[in-house]
Amino acid sequence: MTDIIDYAHGISAIDAQFQRPRLNAIHLIVEGNRAAIVDTASNHSVPLVLDALHGKGLGPENLDYIILTHIHLDHAGGAGLLMTHCPNAKLTVHPRGARHIADPTKLMEGTIAVYGQALAKRLYGEIVPVPKDRIIETRHGAGISLNGRELRFLETSGHARHCVCIHDSRSEHIFAGDTFGLSYRELDCGERQFVFPTTSPVQFDPDALQLSIEALLDLQPSAIYVTHYGQVRDVARLGSDLKRLIEAHVQLARRERNAGSSRHERLREGVARLVVEEANRSCWRLRGDDALKVFAGDIELNAQGLGAWLDSLPSLA
Repeated sequence: MTDIIDYAHGISAIDAQFQRPRLNAIHLIVEGNRAAIVDTASNHSVPLVLDALHGKGLGPENLDYIILTHIHLDHAGGAGLLMTHCPNAKLTVHPRGARHIADPTKLMEGTIAVYGQALAKRLYGEIVPVPKDRIIETRHGAGISLNGRELRFLETSGHARHCVCIHDSRSEHIFAGDTFGLSYRELDCGERQFVFPTTSPVQFDPDALQLSIEALLDLQPSAIYVTHYGQVRDVARLGSDLKRLIEAHVQLARRERNAGSSRHERLREGVARLVVEEANRSCWRLRGDDALKVFAGDIELNAQGLGAWLDSLPSLA
């Protein structure tokens, strides 16, 4: 059964059922009898999107846009397959990502480099290319109209150089992909939510990410939608926490810069400590080993991202 959270303003979060429940949200925007999807997760999630549309009284022909916040495959892996089912849909993507959506060969190669071939194939299968004439490149300030509802794009690099966030004119909310971090619902204490940065490989840039978060906070949205997972509120507090935790990741990386062959393991251990410390500091509902289980995959990816960032820095010699 498709797991859907319905918010106000015609916005819903569809559970992509990717790896575990409520890890990966696909956001659906409905305006009248037209719809848009923000991020798609993997090929395995395509039937869930079609089922969610049906539950709203819509069919695949009512989907006007598939909007990608960036082209990491847990966000974009199912885009090409979903496009084959939705004859009227256009796909929006940052210009740096457009060629990889049209020809996903290098995108899959990069994913295999992170996950290994067997796991990458199991998670994502065969990535379907999107015809170039169905792709809209979304530079900073570009906009599209969903049945009269304006969606405007903001370039928000830092997590990757091909990231965009989307400002929704109707709700005044923002769809942020991974730019506003991870906020898993298992951690919530009542209505109090929490956030943790994602520094996954290979283009993490902490200075750019801090600027991107500042740009989102300047818009003063009452809610932001993150892929991992769903709607978050109390945005100013979460933004402050996120900026502090990004800096903590940077300091960890700098301490371990010259750790040699043990660097990756030391980075992993350091990120795990940051998870435990933040769980205690902010009073997450899950702490200790329970928190570490939720973040197990993210700890590995954050360590890889920090390592890639260190490798991009000028030599100290």
